Amino acid sequence: MISLFTNLQQATAQNVERLLPLVSPQRRDEALRYKHVLGQFTCLQSYYMLHTMLVEMDAIRPNQYPQFQRNTHGKPSLEGLPHIHFNISHCKEAIAVIVDSSPVGIDVESFRTPSESLLQYTMCPSERDTIRQAEHPDQAFALYWTKKEALFKLIGTGITHQIPDLLQHIPSHIELTSTLHPHFALTIAQQRADSSQSNGSLEVEIIK
Repeated sequence: MISLFTNLQQATAQNVERLLPLVSPQRRDEALRYKHVLGQFTCLQSYYMLHTMLVEMDAIRPNQYPQFQRNTHGKPSLEGLPHIHFNISHCKEAIAVIVDSSPVGIDVESFRTPSESLLQYTMCPSERDTIRQAEHPDQAFALYWTKKEALFKLIGTGITHQIPDLLQHIPSHIELTSTLHPHFALTIAQQRADSSQSNGSLEVEIIK
């Protein structure tokens, strides 16, 4: 299940105050560490979206607010709910949350024209050529970047020096699904125990 929030005009101090009582104390503290309203709002809204999804799945009661625990690389999981996998991403245009029964990663990235130094650091030669020759280089870059970021987030290692060649060595049991939206790209990375099993389509709820 995926929840996608695209109306970041709602990132106001008033909505931050509204969301503060609707999240876990841990998430509230994390949100208030941000100095700017957008950071506070995306932190709170993403947890609120996750909580809503967990309640709809009957994984928790409405008055339960699970805490996050993180591995050594910072990948979050839900304390007391080891059978539920989730991931969160946000950019200036959207907030995305995914929940599944198997490990997942998700990434959203706003369109931007990459510098040559950024291309050299993040893309292999064939990807750099594709981006340079694309009709919309900003979109091509965002697609490649979200694929790499979602894969890193699924694996749970964080971004490493292997960024340029990452997509050349995707294990057969991992599937990447990418979509272009009006102002951003989104990629989902999913892992299945049986590589012959089709992932099928995930239910997407778009919140405006």
